[in-house]
Amino acid sequence: MLDDYSAVVPRASFDVAAALASVVPICDGVRTRGADALREYSQAFDRVVPPSFRVPASAIADALAGLDPSLRAAIEEAIHRRRVVAETCEAEPAWREAALAEGARVGYRIQPVRRVGLYVPGGLAPLASSVLMNVVPAQAAGVESIAVATPPQAEFGGLPHPVVLAVCALLGVDEVYAVGGAQAVAMFAYGVPGLCPRVDMVTGPGNIYVVAAKRALRGVVGIDSEAGPSEICVWADDSANPAWVAADLISQAEHDPLAASVFVTDSPGLARAVEDEIAAQLETHPLAERLGQSLGGEQSGIVLVADAAQALAVVDAYAAEHLEVQTRDAAADAARVRNAGAIFVGPYSPVPLGDYSSGSTHVLPTGGAARFSSGLTRRSFCRDIHVIAYDAAGLAAISDGIIDFARAEHLPGHALAIALRQGTTPRKDVGA
Repeated sequence: MLDDYSAVVPRASFDVAAALASVVPICDGVRTRGADALREYSQAFDRVVPPSFRVPASAIADALAGLDPSLRAAIEEAIHRRRVVAETCEAEPAWREAALAEGARVGYRIQPVRRVGLYVPGGLAPLASSVLMNVVPAQAAGVESIAVATPPQAEFGGLPHPVVLAVCALLGVDEVYAVGGAQAVAMFAYGVPGLCPRVDMVTGPGNIYVVAAKRALRGVVGIDSEAGPSEICVWADDSANPAWVAADLISQAEHDPLAASVFVTDSPGLARAVEDEIAAQLETHPLAERLGQSLGGEQSGIVLVADAAQALAVVDAYAAEHLEVQTRDAAADAARVRNAGAIFVGPYSPVPLGDYSSGSTHVLPTGGAARFSSGLTRRSFCRDIHVIAYDAAGLAAISDGIIDFARAEHLPGHALAIALRQGTTPRKDVGA
C-alpha cells in the first residue's frame, strides 16, 4: 500500500467557498449595471476610479517609451524564451486522423478559443511577468482576440502599473483595462456594452476573490484554474548549499502572507543550517514582516524524512506548485516525481528563474492540484474537436452492433437513426 502523507504536509487554509458570498453580488452587479458597477467597485476596492477603464493607446506607448533599457532587454529575452518553448515543446499537430476501416475515419482537430481575457494581479506586487506568461502561449495557440485586465493604481493616476503596460506594448496587446478583482472577471465573462465584449475564456492568477469569481462564473466562461497562494517545496540532501536553499524558500514567501515554503530533507544538519540562514537573511530583508507571516504560518515548515524514498513520497503527496530538487543525483530524483506544477532540477535552477526567464510557464496549479492539473500553456487555450466521416459502407460494417447497443440502453431512437440508413430493418422492429 502506498504511503499517503497528504493529510500531514503543511498546507494553507484557502477557503474559496467562503469568498463566494462576497463575490457573487459583485459579479451580478457587473452583469446588470455594467460600467456603473465597475466605477463603484473600483472606488471601493482600488481607491481610485480611472479616467477611462480601457487604457488609452497613448498611455501604453508612453509606458514602453519610459521603460528602463536594461529592464526592457530582460523582458524581451523572457518573452523570446517563453515563445520558443510555446512554439516548440508545447506545439501539437493541428490535425490528426485515424483510418479505422474502409470508409471509416475519425479526425482530431485542435482549435484555439476565439477571445480570451487575461488577468494580471496588481496588489502586493504588480506582476508584469504574468502578462507575458498569459499572452505568449495564447498568441502561440492562435487566439484571435486578447484583452488584459489589471487593477488601476492610485499612484499612477488610475492607470495600471507602467511596467505592466510596457509589457503589453512589447507583446502587441492594445486592449488593456484598468479593472481589478472579481469585477474584472465578471466584465470578461458577461461583457460590458460599449466597453468590453465578452470573452470565451479567462486566465491568470489572482487573490481569493478573483479565484472565487472564476468559480462562480465557470460555465458562463471558461477558466484555466483556481490558483491559490504561491508555494515552493525544496527537496534537498546534505549536498545542498543551505544559503541557496534558504534564499529560494524566502523568494516565494515574498509573494503573499499566505505563500507557502516547505523544505523536505533527510539531513537534520542541513535543516538546522537552513533555519539559521533564513534567520540571517531576514535580518536585512525589506519585506521581513510579510515573510515572518508566510514562513511562520501553518502552510510553511521543514519536513524531516528518513530517506530519499520517504522524501519522494512526501513530495508527491504535497504536489507543489514549484518543486526544487537539490540532491546529489537531482536529475534522476526529479525524474521519479509524479506530482508538481513545475520541477526545477539542480542548484542552478531556482524558482525565480521560472518566474521570469526560463521559458517555462509560471501560471501553475497550487494547493495540491498538481496531482490532476497542469500549468498554463499553449494547449490551455485550445479545444479538441473530433471530426467523424463515415461513408455508407463504413457505417454498414458496424450498424448491427450499434443497433444492439442502443437497444440494450433502451434508446430506440438511436437504433432507428442507424437502421433507416441501412434500408433493411422496418421501423417497428427497432425498439427498446
